[in-house]
Amino acid sequence: MSKLRPIFLALMIVAVLAPISAQQITKVAVIDLSKVYMAFFRDSKPVRDLEDKKNKILADMDKMNSDIQALRQQKADADAAGDKSKAQSLDSEIARRTNLSQEYYRTKYAEYEDQKSKLTNSSAFLKDVLKQIESVSESNGYTMVLNIKENEGIVWYSPSVDITDIVISSLVQASGTKQ
Repeated sequence: MSKLRPIFLALMIVAVLAPISAQQITKVAVIDLSKVYMAFFRDSKPVRDLEDKKNKILADMDKMNSDIQALRQQKADADAAGDKSKAQSLDSEIARRTNLSQEYYRTKYAEYEDQKSKLTNSSAFLKDVLKQIESVSESNGYTMVLNIKENEGIVWYSPSVDITDIVISSLVQASGTKQ
């Protein structure tokens, strides 16, 4: 019986300590770094330039879509008048302009996203943001923070773990600026 006593004692200790160690759960938060950047640096020239670029793309797309819509109306009128050659010509022009519009959008949107990515990944910005993320995370008990815009593995998250607005407030407070 004396040989079983140390084994029994060890099993009891493991049984008592196991639940304690199991309670150390990783607490995860999410953040939208793009939103943080746009909120905190919205008055800077690079961000204004980025917004201007986006607005120009949208205005150009509106104009192209309006022109295509006008061509569709002309085609409908030609169809109604029985002018098949004009209708075919307009149909070709509509297809050509639609393709150009789609290619323009793809190209300009990619340029916009690239410029936005470069802004949000600048080292000075990241240092400030990472410092605030660390501070907010540690004070709220988070052990991991994921960027929700760049992590395709996140399928769902509770809004209660989104620290985006808290970090923005913290950055604003640390810089002494008004938002």
